[in-house]
Amino acid sequence: MARGLRVSTRNARFQQWEALLANRAKRQRRGEFLVQGVRPITMAVTHGWRIRELLYDAEAALSGWARETLAVVRAETFAVSRELMHELGGKADAVPELLAVVAMPADDLGRIPCGPSMLVVVFDRPASPGNIGTLIRSADAFGAAGVIVTGHAADVYDPRAVRASTGSLFGLPVVRVPAHQAVLSWVGDVQAAGVGLRVVGTDENGEREAAAYDFTGPTLALIGNETAGLSAAWRAACDELVRIPMVGTASSLNAAAAGTVVLYEAARQRQRSAAGARTGE
Repeated sequence: MARGLRVSTRNARFQQWEALLANRAKRQRRGEFLVQGVRPITMAVTHGWRIRELLYDAEAALSGWARETLAVVRAETFAVSRELMHELGGKADAVPELLAVVAMPADDLGRIPCGPSMLVVVFDRPASPGNIGTLIRSADAFGAAGVIVTGHAADVYDPRAVRASTGSLFGLPVVRVPAHQAVLSWVGDVQAAGVGLRVVGTDENGEREAAAYDFTGPTLALIGNETAGLSAAWRAACDELVRIPMVGTASSLNAAAAGTVVLYEAARQRQRSAAGARTGE
């Protein structure tokens, strides 16, 4: 393992790392973010994300995973004191042995694969980084092709969002788009290419239940802001609104939970359709 530059004081380099955790503007300006955790770092490496820097605990006997990562990843390395690694690690009761500074990919809708089976999730103006990460994780688990975050929203690269995604952020395209118009323009291009993409929103007053909607075709599923739901512009763009039936005293579902229900229903229908095609039913 190559020895890294030693960082044992809160110098300018440490302050840059600290800013990546707390300052969205500085993350965006530098085009990078700090990644915490074994699985997220492993997923970033596995999926070919650009690792710019690796920080390791200068005072620890590193695990085989950490030594291998330092050996195979081409990045600048830093031997950081345990006290400073603890400050950057995000957990009060643990010191990470490895942290990574990772370059942000382009916010380009062209990163999302298109085709007759595409399932893409749009999260409209989410306020919670944790909800963003949770929905990304669900989208990955249930076979979505990508996630689009629109409008004035929490940051996809906030450490809380990255942690909540448990590495799924690195496994599928996640694209930030300032306004709905750019997404609808992209939808138009996809449709012009012969893909019958339909836009389906979730709303408590939807025309029919989500289970009654056919999600087996190419679908753009919209999830609204945690408090306000979908914007008026997105509502107008929907081909249909669907609802999730509820019982009990709850007035609504958490936005990420609602998105997960819709993604599960889409996956369930698609698996049943594929099984039927195999058996000739």
